Amino acid sequence: MSTSLDDERVRGWLDGRLPQEWFEGSPEVTLDRDEILIVGTIAAPEQAGDVSPAARSAAEEGRIKQFREDTRERRIEIAQELEHATRRKVAWGVRCGETRTVFTSLSAPVMTRLRQPERQVLDTLVDAGVARSRSDALGWCVKLVAQHSDTWLKDLRDAMAKVEDVRRAGPDAQK
Repeated sequence: MSTSLDDERVRGWLDGRLPQEWFEGSPEVTLDRDEILIVGTIAAPEQAGDVSPAARSAAEEGRIKQFREDTRERRIEIAQELEHATRRKVAWGVRCGETRTVFTSLSAPVMTRLRQPERQVLDTLVDAGVARSRSDALGWCVKLVAQHSDTWLKDLRDAMAKVEDVRRAGPDAQK
């Protein structure tokens, strides 16, 4: 779990380190114990008149590809510095108009033990062609739970942050 202090330090470091011309405002930064994901917003391309959704999407994808290529070396340099400081992998992404693209992202193996009823759920998803493997099916289930439990997960994360604040203010807190 990352703490709010970790979040603040990383966000502050990025505010000072990232070139100001890269993003509109501060980037969205998501941390967990393995990875830091940085997603910045870039200006959408200007298009004359009414354009189709397909043309708009293609223009946004083109702008994202241009940004990715133009900033590659600097992003690698910044990521290496941040990885060294935090011992976490760094992933990058961009939002342009209605398009959000993550360039690279860590895929971490997770070991779990499941009883037969849970394995049957995964096997049903595989047999139905929803997933290629039990691993894919488990990832699909986690995404589905996250999608339908946003409010509950946010409340849980907020409560965990409050516990961390109380711990930091405790009698053993370093001043």
